[in-house]
Amino acid sequence: MKFRYDVLVIGGGHAGCEAAVAAANMGAKTCLVTMDMNKIGQMSCNPAVGGIAKGQIVREIDALGGEMARVTDATAIQFRMLNRSKGPAVWSPRAQCDREKFIWQWRTVLDNTPNLDIWQDQANELIVENKTAAGVKTVWGVELRARCVVITAGTFLNGLMHIGRNKLPGGRIAEPAVTDFTESITQHGIKTARMKTGTPVRIDKRSVHFEDLEIQEGEADFHQFSFMGKHRVLKQLPCWTCYTNKDVHETLMKGLPDSPLYNGQLQSIGPRYCPSIETKLVTFPDKMQHPLFLEPEGETTNEMYLNGFSSSMPMDVQLEALRKIPALRDVKIYRPGYAIEYDFFDPTQLNHALESKLIDGLFFAGQVNGTTGYEEAGGQGTIAGINAALKCAGNDQFILHRDEAYIGVLIDDLVTKGVDEPYRMFTSRAEYRILLRQDDADARLTEKAYNIGIAKRDRYEWWMEKKENIERIINFCNTTAVKPKEINGALESIGTTPLREGCKLSDLMARPQINFQNLSNIVPALKEALDSPQNRKEEIAEAAEIKMKYKGYIERERMVADKMHRLEDIKIKDRFNYSEMQQLSTEARQKLEKINPETLAQASRISGVSPSDINVMLVLLGR
Repeated sequence: MKFRYDVLVIGGGHAGCEAAVAAANMGAKTCLVTMDMNKIGQMSCNPAVGGIAKGQIVREIDALGGEMARVTDATAIQFRMLNRSKGPAVWSPRAQCDREKFIWQWRTVLDNTPNLDIWQDQANELIVENKTAAGVKTVWGVELRARCVVITAGTFLNGLMHIGRNKLPGGRIAEPAVTDFTESITQHGIKTARMKTGTPVRIDKRSVHFEDLEIQEGEADFHQFSFMGKHRVLKQLPCWTCYTNKDVHETLMKGLPDSPLYNGQLQSIGPRYCPSIETKLVTFPDKMQHPLFLEPEGETTNEMYLNGFSSSMPMDVQLEALRKIPALRDVKIYRPGYAIEYDFFDPTQLNHALESKLIDGLFFAGQVNGTTGYEEAGGQGTIAGINAALKCAGNDQFILHRDEAYIGVLIDDLVTKGVDEPYRMFTSRAEYRILLRQDDADARLTEKAYNIGIAKRDRYEWWMEKKENIERIINFCNTTAVKPKEINGALESIGTTPLREGCKLSDLMARPQINFQNLSNIVPALKEALDSPQNRKEEIAEAAEIKMKYKGYIERERMVADKMHRLEDIKIKDRFNYSEMQQLSTEARQKLEKINPETLAQASRISGVSPSDINVMLVLLGR
C-alpha cells in the first residue's frame, strides 16, 4: 500500500503535533505518523507547560499560529507567572495541566485541522533517493511518500528504560521502542549518539499526609498562555511542597551500587539542569535537604507527580526513601521513577531551518536534536513544519534570529554549538532578554507569521487592534500633563518624590514606585484611557506599561542587536576552505569546517572561534 503527501511528520509528541499543524495550516498536504493515536501530545514527564524561558517559547509558538498555548489554557489546573519579583524580561508563565485532557485537546485540534491526516503505524525505514528524503516504510509494509519528511521521534529511537539493574526496551513506560529507523538514517552519513533522561515516581494522593505539606496555590489573575484563547476553564488545584532529609539521603546512598547511573549500566549523557535525586546527593554531598513539589496530574485523578525526585534507583530503594519523608510515611505509588536512554542526531548537521545539510528535504525537531522539554520540542516542530511546507511550495526558508525569539536562540545554539548534554532553554542563554519578553511575543512574531501564511486573518486582526490600543495608551501618557499641586500629595503617599514642576504621565511612569494601577487612581482620565474596547484590557495595559517603563533599555538593546545584524548580513557559507587557512587557530579551522556557518555572525558564536579569527575572515572578504 502506498500513499503520497507533501509533508510527512514521524512522531506524535509535542514537536510532531506542532510540525504537522504548521505544515497543514500553510496548505501542505500533511500526514502525521504516530504509534498510538490515544497518546498524541503525551506529557511523558511532568504534566506542566512553561517555566523559566520555556514559557516565553510557548507564547512565541502561539504568536506564530501554533497550538501549545491554547491546548495548555484549555487544560490548565494551575497557572503561575514565575519571576514576578524580577523585571519583565524574565517573567515566565507556567501551568500545571490535566494530562489526559491535554492529550484529547490535542486530538481535537488535529482532527479539525484541514489538509492533515493521521496514520497509526511505526516507521522503520527512511526512503532516500538521490540524497533527497522521499518518504518512509512502516512495520506494516505501508509506503508513505512525501516531498519533505520531519523526524520528531522523541525518546523512542532504540529507547532503553532502566529501573535499578533491570532494563527493558521502550520509548516510554509500557510503550515499545523503535528499532532499525535510526540505522536507516545514519547510513547516509548523519551522526548519532545516545542521551538519557529520567522521570519521577507517581504517587497515590490518598496515601499522602497533606497536613505535613506546605500548600502552593496558583494565581487567578488575567495572565494565560495564548494571546487569543479562552481563559482557564478547569477547576484550579494547588501544588504542595516538602523536603528530603538526612534519613532519605542515607537510604538512597545505600542503594547507590544498584543505581544504573553509578554502576556502569548507563553510559550516555544526561541532563545537567534536571538531575536525578541520586545525582543531587553525589554532586552536593553537604546539602542536608532538597525541595520536592507534589503536583496533581489531573482534575479528577488521584495520581500525583513528585517533582524533584527523578530517579532510576531500584523500586524498593525509591519506596523506602520516600517513606522517610513525614508527609509520605504511608505512601503508595502507581509506578517508580525510571531512566531512559535513546538515540539523537548531531544538530550541527542541520541548517537554521532544521533541514539536514546531507539529505535534502529531511528535517529534525525535538528531542532527536538533543534537547529536553515539551516547549523546546514544540518550538522546533513549529519551525520545521513551516519550513517543510515552504520548501514544498518552492519558497524561501523562514528563519528566526536571536533578537527575534527564544526559538531563534534555541535553534542557533543547536546548529552552531551542538550539544554535549540535553539542551534546556534558560533566559541566560539569550543576550537580548529585554527584547524577548513573554508579553510581546505577538508584537515580534504575529505579523511575520501572517505574511508567510501560518497565522490566520483573525489572529492578525486581533494583534493589529491590540497594537493600536497599546499605542493609544502610550500616546495618551506622552501628551497628558499633570501639575504638582494636583498630584504631589498622592505621590508622597506612595513613597515617591513630589514634583517641582509639571510633567507628562510618561515621565512619572519611569519611576519604580509608579504603575498604571496606582497612577490611574490619582489621574481618573488615565483609568478611562486604560479601559480598552478590546477584550483582554489588562494584558494590553500591562504591555503598554512595560514598553513605557523600559523604553530606554529596549532602545539600547535594539541598537546592540542591529549592530550584530551587520555580521548576519555577511554570508560566508562555502566561501572559505577553512582547512587551508593557516591564519586561523587550529581549533577554529576544525570547528568552522565542521559547522560551515551561514554567516559571519554565526561563525562568531562557535565555541573556539575567537574575535581575531573573525577579523581575519573580514580582511579576507575585503580582499
